[in-house]
Amino acid sequence: MEFKLFDKYEMGSIKITDDALRPYINIEPRLLVKSQGRHVGKFGAAKIHLIERLASRLSVPGHLGRKHKIITSWSSGKYNRNMRTVLRVLDIVEQKTKQNPVQVLIKAIENASPRDETTTIEYGGARYPQAVDVSPMRRVNLAIRWFVQGSYQKAFGKKTKMADSLANEIIKASEGNQESYALSKKNDAEKQADAAR
Repeated sequence: MEFKLFDKYEMGSIKITDDALRPYINIEPRLLVKSQGRHVGKFGAAKIHLIERLASRLSVPGHLGRKHKIITSWSSGKYNRNMRTVLRVLDIVEQKTKQNPVQVLIKAIENASPRDETTTIEYGGARYPQAVDVSPMRRVNLAIRWFVQGSYQKAFGKKTKMADSLANEIIKASEGNQESYALSKKNDAEKQADAAR
């Protein structure tokens, strides 16, 4: 007998098509997705369940550009509240797409994770942008961060609930819809990298 995630979602049939991301996306079936800080250290995030990483990102979404916006005072550090939001997101995705929501999330991450980005190098006293490949771990982290930031922008101070806007963001990214915030950020990053080769 095989466990299901939260006793609801089948995990055996899920496929990760991007070979580079496969070792860095943990989707083993568990009843309770809570690592309690056990995986601290190099590549520790690869051992943390994908759903837990999404819930953690809800509480600390990262700043937008150079604007350090604290936009999650209501959820920072509250595991139950964040996980309730994520469960609601998975339910909405399942209702709208009639597919396994974890598979939809993985497809969205594969579509929204950038392959190239730019870094700044200093040479002879001048600074230049330089195109670099993105590591697989960072690709997953960036995709999750952009999902959360994009949905915050659509939900913050508006009638739309966070769960609804995050579900819409994930569905759009999984379909390759260019209205998705994460896909637009990915395209910007890759265009800048092409210009800096």
